[in-house]
Amino acid sequence: MGTVVSIHVRAGSAEPPALYLAIAEARARLHRADAVFSTWKTDSPVSRLRRGELMVDEAPPEVVDVLARCHEAREMSGGWFDPWAAAGGVDPTGLVKGWAAARALAALQDAGAAAGMVSAGGDVAVFGSPQPGRPWRIGVQNPFDRQTVAAVVNPLGAIATSGTYERGAHIYNPFTGRPATVVASATVTGPDLGLADALATALAAGGEEALPCIDSIDGYEALIIGSDGSLVCTASFPDAAGTSGVQPEVAAGRPAS
Repeated sequence: MGTVVSIHVRAGSAEPPALYLAIAEARARLHRADAVFSTWKTDSPVSRLRRGELMVDEAPPEVVDVLARCHEAREMSGGWFDPWAAAGGVDPTGLVKGWAAARALAALQDAGAAAGMVSAGGDVAVFGSPQPGRPWRIGVQNPFDRQTVAAVVNPLGAIATSGTYERGAHIYNPFTGRPATVVASATVTGPDLGLADALATALAAGGEEALPCIDSIDGYEALIIGSDGSLVCTASFPDAAGTSGVQPEVAAGRPAS
């Protein structure tokens, strides 16, 4: 998917052979997602769908599932996330990376691991606790200084960040078709990484105009870092207050090192 993916597992009572198989399954799910959804591979089902060579009902079942989720995300975001507004045909990229990472994480849970994290280019899904009594802490990268974090978050199961500081102008306003430049970065946390990924894309496109849409979705919270460095968030955004000096496990919005 053109990014770095890291997998972290806390075994607990799970047997090592089961975990090795689970990690292999997680990797297989990620490679499958890349093969099916890549817009860079000309022979992928999504590329063929975009060219009109394949109908949706002829595509692999994952495509049907993801496009249904894209419809839901478009409605929830007030149209700020709209894969059908992309040039060249439908492009579910803004949701599918998070969706794929969540599927990879599920393989670890099914194997009985005590805790796990999958970070796909900085979009992060977690379960369990990295240490007894300690929640996962995820840093939101400072878009103006990539060696620091702007906030540390106790994620609500998943956290996704979108912005232009890593890949340049790749997010577009679906209503105007012009590059979105209203915020430096947008972060959404909630129980499902696929939806959080899509909503972060919506927030990066719409900025504060899109923030009420995310605020109205039960279980999801958001943070915007403005082009002037200002921070605006929903009322219940789960920042890790009182954790100054504590290093997060990984930074959202960039690959883990």
